[in-house]
Amino acid sequence: MSLRSVDLNLLVALDALLSERHVTRAAERVGLSQPAMSNALGRLRGMFDDELLVRTATGMRATPRAIELAEPVRQLLRQVERVLESDAGFDPESSERAFSIRMSDILAFLILPPLMARKPAASRMAYNILHLPPADTVEALERDEIDVAISMGLDHSTSIRAEKVLSDRMVCVMRSSHPVARRPFTFKAFLAQEYVKQSMSPTDMRFVDSVLTGRGHKRRITLTVPHWLVVPHVLKKTDLLIVMPGRLAAALNDDELLARDLPFDSAPFDWMMYWHRRHDQGNANCWLRDELRQVCATL
Repeated sequence: MSLRSVDLNLLVALDALLSERHVTRAAERVGLSQPAMSNALGRLRGMFDDELLVRTATGMRATPRAIELAEPVRQLLRQVERVLESDAGFDPESSERAFSIRMSDILAFLILPPLMARKPAASRMAYNILHLPPADTVEALERDEIDVAISMGLDHSTSIRAEKVLSDRMVCVMRSSHPVARRPFTFKAFLAQEYVKQSMSPTDMRFVDSVLTGRGHKRRITLTVPHWLVVPHVLKKTDLLIVMPGRLAAALNDDELLARDLPFDSAPFDWMMYWHRRHDQGNANCWLRDELRQVCATL
C-alpha cells in the first residue's frame, strides 16, 4: 500500500469505528453523516482487504485484523495531532488542547477541584484523566499517550523525568464511634481489627503490609474494593478499618470518621510527577506541569 494513497481522514473514521463498533455512533463522534461513515467503512475494507467490522446478532464485531490495527492507528493519530499542534504558540487562554493525565482517584479527589478552578474561563482546553497500573503508566509515557503522570515509585528508564510534588504518610481510618477509637491504638489492637483494602493502591503493600510481613504478621483483609468512593460509607456502617494516605483522610473532612497514626514505624512517601524528556522544553507540557506544581503546593 502506497502512503500517497492513504487518506488520513479514513484513519480518523477507522479509529472511531473501532472504538464505537457502531456506524451511527462513530459518525456522530467525528461529525460525519451516517451515509458518509458507511462509505468510509467501505473504502477502509478495500484499503485493508478485510471486513474490519462484521454484523452479528449482538452488534458489530471487530475482525482479528481490526483488533490488530486499533492501537497502532490510535497512536499514529495522536502523533499526527502533536505534529500539527503549534506548541511554540501555545496560549492557555485560547487553546483547545486536550491534556491526558494519569492519576488515581485519590489524587483526582485532591487535585482536580483546584486544577479545574484555575482553568482560564475562555479556554476550550480539556483534561482527560486515566487511572493506569504502574507498568502501563510508564509505557503510556514512552508511547506519548499521556502528557503527565502523577504516581509513586514507578520503575522507569532515563527517558522519563520525575519530580516530587507531594509528601504523604499512611494513617488508619475508622468510624469515630468505633470501639477501638476509645482505647489506646496499640500494635496488638491494630492486628486484632478487620480491614478494607483498595485493590489498585500500591501504598498498602509498600508501607504497611511489607512492614508487617517483616515482623511476621499480616492484617485480616475482609473486604477488597476497586475504588475509594465507597470506603467512607463502608467504614461508617461497620467495624472495619482502612489504611490510607493521610492527605486523603484529611480531605474527607468527615466528623463521622477518625484517623489514627499507625502503631508502628512506617516511612513517609512522596507522590511524584512524571513526564517524558521529549517534552522538557515543550510550552504546553511545561505549562501543564507548572499548573500541577502550583495546585499541589496549595494542598
